[in-house]
Amino acid sequence: MSDPSPRATPRPASAAAGEDTPSPGVIGIGLAAVLTFALAQGSWQWFAMFIGVTLLAVLFAFQRRARWTPDIRSAYLRGLVAYALVVGLCVAIALAPLLQRQAWLFPMPGTRADCELLGRYQALQTEAALGNLAGNDGAALAFAQEDQARTAIADCLAATTTLWLPLYGAGAAVLVGTGAWFRDRARARGGSGPRPG
Repeated sequence: MSDPSPRATPRPASAAAGEDTPSPGVIGIGLAAVLTFALAQGSWQWFAMFIGVTLLAVLFAFQRRARWTPDIRSAYLRGLVAYALVVGLCVAIALAPLLQRQAWLFPMPGTRADCELLGRYQALQTEAALGNLAGNDGAALAFAQEDQARTAIADCLAATTTLWLPLYGAGAAVLVGTGAWFRDRARARGGSGPRPG
């Protein structure tokens, strides 16, 4: 007589193998960050920080790394490298507005002084472009000069900030990748140790 009790069916091989495959979400987030970086023109705006933080939140919430293994050719290490690089890219995008505006975070003293000179030159160009009309409305001229100078300074600082962003992104990627590797290794060794009792 056959046993009518239900039996546990083994998991399919494809599902079990999928545990060692990194989540594809990191690819989409990486592409979104690259598009944000490529489409950014002119001065880095505060919305870039919002985008970077949002992408980081999505990445941390849904990224699933493969099981830790010391093999350098494993799916775990490939996924970890991609994960760390995307985190570094998102951190660079989030930090860009701060790096551009805050001298304490990103000093670049020579560049900031040069950008100030460029702003003054742009203000002189604005006055020269108006010619004889400049004396008709002094307030409008002063506003136009200030606006053009501010835009020129921001674009100059943004260009220099963009040149240095890969260094900040690479540093963040190294820190995140190293920390994740040690944490995943500790978890794997803790889970494979002998259980009490």
